[in-house]
Amino acid sequence: VKGIGEKRAEAYKSLGISSPDALLRYFPKGYINPGKISLISELYDGDIASVRVTVSKTGETKKRIRGLTITRFSAYDESGKIAVVYYNNPYTPEKLKNGDECVLYGRVTKNLYGAEITNPFVYPENLPDKLVPQYRGKGMLTSNVISKNIEYILENTSISDPLPIEIKNEVGLVSLDKAIREIHHPESEETLEIARERLIFDELFYFQLGLLKLKNVSKEKTDIKINEDFSPEEFYKTLPFEPTGSQRKAVDEALEDLKNGTLMNRLLQGDVGSGKTLVAAALILAAAKSGYQSVLMAPTEILAAQHLETLRGFLDKFGVKTALLSGSLKASEKRSVKESIFTGEVQVVIGTHAVIEKDVEFKNLGLVITDEQHRFGVAQRSRLLGKGEGVHCLVMSATPIPRTLALVMYSDLDISVLSEIPKGREKVDTFKIDSSIRTRALGFIRDHCNEGRNAYIVCPLIENNIENDLISIEEYSEMLKKSPVKDVPMAVLHGKMKPKEKEEVMLAFQKGDVKLLISTTVVEVGVDVPNANIMMIENAERFGLSQLHQLRGRVGRGKHKSYCILVSDSKGETAKSRLKAICDTADGFKIAEFDLKTRGPGDFFGNMQHGLPSFKIADLASDMRIVKKASEAASAMINTDPMLKQPENAEIKKYVNELFEDKFENVY
Repeated sequence: VKGIGEKRAEAYKSLGISSPDALLRYFPKGYINPGKISLISELYDGDIASVRVTVSKTGETKKRIRGLTITRFSAYDESGKIAVVYYNNPYTPEKLKNGDECVLYGRVTKNLYGAEITNPFVYPENLPDKLVPQYRGKGMLTSNVISKNIEYILENTSISDPLPIEIKNEVGLVSLDKAIREIHHPESEETLEIARERLIFDELFYFQLGLLKLKNVSKEKTDIKINEDFSPEEFYKTLPFEPTGSQRKAVDEALEDLKNGTLMNRLLQGDVGSGKTLVAAALILAAAKSGYQSVLMAPTEILAAQHLETLRGFLDKFGVKTALLSGSLKASEKRSVKESIFTGEVQVVIGTHAVIEKDVEFKNLGLVITDEQHRFGVAQRSRLLGKGEGVHCLVMSATPIPRTLALVMYSDLDISVLSEIPKGREKVDTFKIDSSIRTRALGFIRDHCNEGRNAYIVCPLIENNIENDLISIEEYSEMLKKSPVKDVPMAVLHGKMKPKEKEEVMLAFQKGDVKLLISTTVVEVGVDVPNANIMMIENAERFGLSQLHQLRGRVGRGKHKSYCILVSDSKGETAKSRLKAICDTADGFKIAEFDLKTRGPGDFFGNMQHGLPSFKIADLASDMRIVKKASEAASAMINTDPMLKQPENAEIKKYVNELFEDKFENVY
């Protein structure tokens, strides 16, 4: 490519770009249009806009504050006046004289004192009214350089289109060549939207094809079969409570997989407290009675230890031997556990990432269970499944995911949903307050702790951040020592602590030696302290609703009435409506749908997508119509050609394989 030498090629490599095709798929982060002129009176706060103005240097000010040079003057058009402010740029203002006419292009802020444009570009005359692409640059690769390199490729190439004409006609899509040219040099906002739709469709279509193809691979036969005679009723009879209908259904669905001689790859999705561990225990028992070992991998040591205790309660009466394998065990303890796994003496291993270490060998592994799957990469699941031949897999998630999103994210898995909450789980009353009532809320917490209860207070940050007003967890705990809870035994828990320190704090909290736990979101998943009945969350507007719902799920697990207090001073309408939504409903799936609409899929995909091809242009929240179309088209193609072996699908298969290269190695 003309203009790309050795150094520039190396720079592109750091952006993950090593071919002309990859550069053509490096889409703009946005577009500017300096040629579209607005009147000052039409501007809104936050606009990036161009205004044609006359400069007024009357009243110009220049000052320096802590090394920062600030220049301020005015400009006006026929509709009004705007303040022009430059930070650390004395040269541009000096070139502008009183009475000059020019176009200013920049970000506008509006407040009670009027409109202000900050560090604007200056153009002596009107520019053409057209969208100019802006690329995310790095070092020598400025947006302008990237644009010129892409332009050269487009001038010297034609782009083939592997998508069948029937799909393009049915969905109403333009050619790939037109879409890629248009995304980099749009004629208008309308043609840009048409190009985006085609490229979004492609991304989702190939993603779905890859996962559906994997699902077909996963339906391979396996020699690991559970005894046909096993009935879960013998397990249910030993329980001190009646399983819910959805728990029974999930167990039946999974047992059918385990008995029919094909590999099970199933997602067990359930709201907070819906009883996923009971389902896991029934399947582990089925495997053990058929002579197979099981392994359950959890994201934290606290959660692994908790699973061990719960599973022992379910399985000890059947003589099933369990063991914990985690990083904090002494070397001698680890050796002993690994030896027991190798000989088959241990039938169930519960652990953290330690279970995927190379020297962990199973005698006869039949079932792999991962808890809170979105916290693991696909590669980790793959390594765990690689510990045996033809091993069944159950993926558990307590993060409610909207069905539309689950179908995209987990197309390679069958899905079971636990839609009921077991009897005995009380509704947690949820309130939103502002900081003016915090002292009263802390008094409420003190009274409950003095009566023998436990409480959580969750803060979003560990260390102070000068860029925002969030209080750090250390400062917050110091502040609490001068508040109504000053005499309540308290401790701090956060992700930067060593595993042993975290364990000691949690143990003290579970035993009741610590009554008030000030924590980051490290307590979000899995921590089970039935005596805890109050959860207070600071800066609640900073969390996703699904995350707030997870945190709320840490209380309401015992016999005492439980409360969740959301503290927020946010005045924004969006924040208010989101917090009202979580106060109004306890249904995690409804909350997840609301979160998807108002906040996008980041909460669900932030970590879950680790190990999967990433989306460059698709937005799953706003592009759900295209998601549906792409899913339907991918399903139709896979139904007629399950492994994409037909000659007309050769180019599509090649692209899918490249997209998923090394991502799913040995997963099945």
